[in-house]
Amino acid sequence: MFEKWPIFYRRIKDTNYLKTLMEFLDYEYSHFEIYPPRENLFKAFDLVSEEDVKVVIIGQDPYHEPNQAMGLAFSVPSSTPLPPSLKNIYKEIENEYGVTMKEDGDLTYLAKQGVLLINAYLTVRAHQALSHKRKEYEMFMYDLLKYIDSKNDGVVYMLWGNFAQQYEKYLFNKNNLVIESTHPSPLGANKGGWFNMGQFKKCNDYLIKKGREPIDWIKK
Repeated sequence: MFEKWPIFYRRIKDTNYLKTLMEFLDYEYSHFEIYPPRENLFKAFDLVSEEDVKVVIIGQDPYHEPNQAMGLAFSVPSSTPLPPSLKNIYKEIENEYGVTMKEDGDLTYLAKQGVLLINAYLTVRAHQALSHKRKEYEMFMYDLLKYIDSKNDGVVYMLWGNFAQQYEKYLFNKNNLVIESTHPSPLGANKGGWFNMGQFKKCNDYLIKKGREPIDWIKK
């Protein structure tokens, strides 16, 4: 694991929290139905290398119903109907770019461009939201964000909702950009602060300013 994140992995591989977390997951995967499938546990890290991260989007925990979680925050397999939050993400991209997004919720196309779609809690028991809310994951996220922020310049953090915004306190690199909005879930988005914020174009403008390739947000 973490083949594309060798320096980061060297920093965390001997930590007590990673050892405890792996033992916990060994037990959970062998005794319960856990999402995402174990082979997709670190999919977000398999699709973008540590030096190529351009955008970080933080979710809370994976979808906890069948055929949804696939190891990328907010993403679902192509055969799965779009969840409400993802519908609103697509709607806002449509608003900004005047396009029609393909009805396909697999966000691998973003990950391959350098968007790290990371859930704070990488796993969940079936039908039990936040069932894997553990200190070990919180320590992992702290080390991950601290590493990205210290190593990479020209990174955009898109922090959606109060949960994601709590991580801003770990981000100190003035050469990176934090964009905050309400959460794209209907409960948050329909109250204002999600639609018509221009955040996807704002993200790309910053990447271009830093000499990096912008993200093609449009699902074709």
